[in-house]
Amino acid sequence: MIEARPPRPQRWAEPGTFARRLDWGLILPVLALGVISALLVYSATRAGHRADPEAFLKKHVLNLVIGAGLYALVASFDYRLLRAYAPVLYGLSIIGLVAVLTPLGDTVNGSHSWIVIGGGFQVQPSEFAKVGLVVLLAMILGEPRDGEVGPGTRDILISLALAGAPAALIMLQPDLGTTMVLCVVVIGMLALSGASKIWTVGLVAAGVALAVGAVVAGVLKEYQIARFTAFVDPTADPRGAGYNAAQAKIAVGSGGMFGKGLFNGEQTTGQFVPEQQTDFIFTVAGEELGYVGALVILGLIGIILFRGLRIAVHAHDPFGTLVASGVVCWLGFQTFENIGMCIGIMPITGLPLPFVSYGGSATFATMIALGLLQGVHMRGRGA
Repeated sequence: MIEARPPRPQRWAEPGTFARRLDWGLILPVLALGVISALLVYSATRAGHRADPEAFLKKHVLNLVIGAGLYALVASFDYRLLRAYAPVLYGLSIIGLVAVLTPLGDTVNGSHSWIVIGGGFQVQPSEFAKVGLVVLLAMILGEPRDGEVGPGTRDILISLALAGAPAALIMLQPDLGTTMVLCVVVIGMLALSGASKIWTVGLVAAGVALAVGAVVAGVLKEYQIARFTAFVDPTADPRGAGYNAAQAKIAVGSGGMFGKGLFNGEQTTGQFVPEQQTDFIFTVAGEELGYVGALVILGLIGIILFRGLRIAVHAHDPFGTLVASGVVCWLGFQTFENIGMCIGIMPITGLPLPFVSYGGSATFATMIALGLLQGVHMRGRGA
């Protein structure tokens, strides 16, 4: 059972107290990854945009700056007040997902997941749905009823029903990768909330059954099924569905121990790997920075995830513990899936690499999630 802890006095009004309360073990790796991501995005895009080789870099830096602002804003907000606003955040995310399926939505790379807002900017509501779901599940599962050591059957069923709504809407886009993230978040938060192991095992089995059912029922698009086929047998269609995976492994493997040098990657410069600034940004690191550079990126993300777990352990209350745990489950699985598809151990799903890939909505949602972690830390027992 996750037990509530007595409140501790806050003295943030004193000079310098706010800065001392920040988790610099969380901030510094994010800053380092921001610099690395800018270099990798520039390397991946400069050759393909001859009119302005720095076009993607400029927009990426702008996204990082906006993300930093969102991080600071969320961190300064008392996360405990989110209990009251959790249904509102969830409702807004559902509205966004419904709007995508209307004429407001736009299709990018085969997925109808975007809303064009003008000026060259697009919004992907499914990214923010991750935040809304984490906060809502923390509110429901983090408040056991009297006499219960964990969430009861009623709370679990309500949580599953509410999680099923955004998952279903996202599958209609279709966006299998984000749906997988939501499933992992739900299972992880249920397990950490003290729910019976029967629920966890049952949900994993149900998830597998639903995945098979989605394929049989034709919910998935043909290109998504082809990606799984190529994952099972990479040699089946090397010039079609298996092309991305094959080129990604070539790029990562060609870097060797220390890489070919930043901006010197032949696969990157020749743009052999599609969507290299977003889904396959790790291939740029593998080719140009080598095993050592890739390991540095993994290490920095690992530090962030470790700090997130520490924050969850030292949270002031069950709500904070579950918010931090949900964020760690989200970012941890997405990192594993993205890198896994670049090296051939996971199917291609189109998920970006947190903290590194180019993107607006994904960057903003990730920084909001980190702001939640920071907020839980600042109001906890200290990590």
